Amino acid sequence: MIRFENVTKRYRGTKRPALSGVDFEVQRGEFVFLVGASGSGKSSCLQLILREESPTSGRVAVLGRDLKSIANRKVPYFRRSIGSVFQDFRLLPSKTVYQNVAFTLQVTGASRGFIQQAVPEALALVGLSGKEKRLPHELSGGEQQRVAIARAIVNRPQIVLADEPTGNLDPGTSVDIMQLLARINAGGTTVLMATHEAAFVDQMQRRVIELRDGEMVRDEVGGGYGDTSNVPRLEPEAIRGAAATAALQTVREVHRQTEAAIADPASAPTPVVEHHAAATAAPTTVPQQATLKPSDDARPATHPITIPAVDLAELGVADRLGLDTGDDEEVGPTS
Repeated sequence: MIRFENVTKRYRGTKRPALSGVDFEVQRGEFVFLVGASGSGKSSCLQLILREESPTSGRVAVLGRDLKSIANRKVPYFRRSIGSVFQDFRLLPSKTVYQNVAFTLQVTGASRGFIQQAVPEALALVGLSGKEKRLPHELSGGEQQRVAIARAIVNRPQIVLADEPTGNLDPGTSVDIMQLLARINAGGTTVLMATHEAAFVDQMQRRVIELRDGEMVRDEVGGGYGDTSNVPRLEPEAIRGAAATAALQTVREVHRQTEAAIADPASAPTPVVEHHAAATAAPTTVPQQATLKPSDDARPATHPITIPAVDLAELGVADRLGLDTGDDEEVGPTS
């Protein structure tokens, strides 16, 4: 169906080849994920399959034909057997949903009868029945991608190429698009999808071809995404002095409860100190009473802790960390 034989692709003005000695073959009816970091060569593979680019060396064969043997004027006819889905939808903004899908058939010279039959079938398959007269701006992102998929399959191609088809979609909509592509594949269409969506690759357990710096490093049936170290992640920024600040706030809370107990012993609750995870990193020892109750003879002697008012926002880094440069023996938030 698709065969790469020792394919190398170099672009002018670049030192490193986009693809280097790539070999793989995709059989009819397979669903294959093409994974790898940005710049690994995924898009170059798809461009070679569509005959948008030609290999510098090696051989690319699609549907049994060496693409180098296809004359430029016949390339549009060759592409009728391949449906393409892109990240940015590429819909015609002034045409309705029906017209966008029908346009693919019109440029290939399909009859009006075939168009009137094929377009509703394609829209029904992608779940857009009843929205034929909508314009693209009247649709959600997921619906626009469904129109793009309907356009890709309306000509009943043997191969569907998907280049990051869920890249501009929210997670829920992305799941719907992946399920739609899986249904299309179940109907016998070969699907080759370039993606960064590690979760989908792991869940679907299809064949995975991994590229790294233009070289094929893995071809695994039923595999997962693999190394996700190149997938961007958001990490929370650590707050300097957080442990010392939490410990100081805990001591001040104990002081407040003690003063309240002295002012009104009858209604004083048992002092409770919240154990903050950050405070445990810098433990603070504070004398406290388990229960404060009035006595028949005399009020128990209490010695409240005196803590000066401190503006935490004005503390320096050393103060917030509890570091005392004047005495090396005492280090900590309560020194």
